[in-house]
Amino acid sequence: MSGAYVEAIGLVAPGLASWAEARAVLIGDAPFTGGALVAPQPALLPANERRRAPLGVRLALHAAEQALAGADFDADTLAAVFATSDADMDVVHRLCVALAEEGRSVSPTDFHNSVHNAASGYWSIGVQARGPSTTLSAYDFSFSAGLREALTQVSVDGSDVVLVAFDVAPPPPLLASRPVALSAAVALLLRPRPGVRSLARLTLVDDDSTMPTSVESRCHASALEQMRQSSPALRALPLLQCIARRETALVGLRAHDALCFGLRVTPP
Repeated sequence: MSGAYVEAIGLVAPGLASWAEARAVLIGDAPFTGGALVAPQPALLPANERRRAPLGVRLALHAAEQALAGADFDADTLAAVFATSDADMDVVHRLCVALAEEGRSVSPTDFHNSVHNAASGYWSIGVQARGPSTTLSAYDFSFSAGLREALTQVSVDGSDVVLVAFDVAPPPPLLASRPVALSAAVALLLRPRPGVRSLARLTLVDDDSTMPTSVESRCHASALEQMRQSSPALRALPLLQCIARRETALVGLRAHDALCFGLRVTPP
């Protein structure tokens, strides 16, 4: 596989409202002080759709919006890959509560937002997308599955691809069964050729070199490592750390319970 170039990044997480904030923390220029998640309102959505969009959709589209800021091509032609373990668990919770009550009065908006690929639908509305869109889930390994899919599309189709990984922390009692502690979203804009803004080159290591889980990459700072383990989307943090520091490195990302795959990161 020929690899792909990271043209831009978007990030929304508790205490890290943007890639610019995260980059300063990841390279050590600023301390990580934590903080609450500020629910975004993505400008690319029309007002009516913005009011109906659940938190997961707003996180996903705001991260994508950050990555696309100042891009030198049209968003409507991009291929898109959305990766989410459970989509929006707040919506799932409200549906379960409604179905358990007498009358089973389900909100039409919640029903509309309950599908796993809701973010893809809102994306198509927001940017008038004409490119292909893929939505996938792989439990705690959803980011790595989405990244492999996006890199494959870049390599095989020669496409510009935006990868968006997002997850929403479920409320009780679902939290006990699906312990995703943090809501967050990460977006990577990937291209087959380098551009003037390119941040890094990513190349999948050959499958024959698949690695045991003991080499899964982790964050240097304990607070960031705790975040990484608290959201499937934030499994991206070790990769983002390498990109922020412009390091040449082999990043290990878990593909499933038993194995990791290697991702070679080099400056563009």
